[in-house]
Amino acid sequence: MKKEVIFVLLNEYADWEGAFIASSLNAGVMPGSEVKYTTKVAAPTMDAVRSIGGFRTLPDYSFQTIPTDYAALILIGGMQWGSPEAELIVPFVQDALQRGKIVGAICNAASFMAKHGFLNDVKHTGNTVQQLKLWAGDRYTNEAGYQTQQAASDKNIVTANGTGQLEFCRELLLLLEADTPERIQESYNFYKNGFV
Repeated sequence: MKKEVIFVLLNEYADWEGAFIASSLNAGVMPGSEVKYTTKVAAPTMDAVRSIGGFRTLPDYSFQTIPTDYAALILIGGMQWGSPEAELIVPFVQDALQRGKIVGAICNAASFMAKHGFLNDVKHTGNTVQQLKLWAGDRYTNEAGYQTQQAASDKNIVTANGTGQLEFCRELLLLLEADTPERIQESYNFYKNGFV
């Protein structure tokens, strides 16, 4: 049976940030790859959420109905990670990390993670260390753990900046063991460089 990977979307989510990881999990890393996962969407309510690009997405779960049995929780960035709705995610992230689940956060979702102290014991990245400090203030105590790169993976947390969607995808696929490291790298190289 395929394991679920839950994508958390808020209104004004960055549609490009989850596209590669979602398709790689739902359809396989490469043509002919085994498909071990299925993707699901969680949002504040069962109402559609709208992306920055105008796409409407119907959630599979509301924040009240998110199951506890899943492989990873992926927070897709966007413009609402400083909102009251975003605060409702905190207990889910805490629970996921306590239970050894994988948590991914890209762009402003990484800033949200810093704001709540989730990055204080791991190597991480985001939309600059200055933005993490701006969002989190004194709750962010791990400037030394900041990595100046597109994506970072440490323990069960993967973070990325808003232009690191391919690296975010690669690091999550590796952590989830969605395919062999070689095939994951081959997929990354293809999407990064195209037919060359």
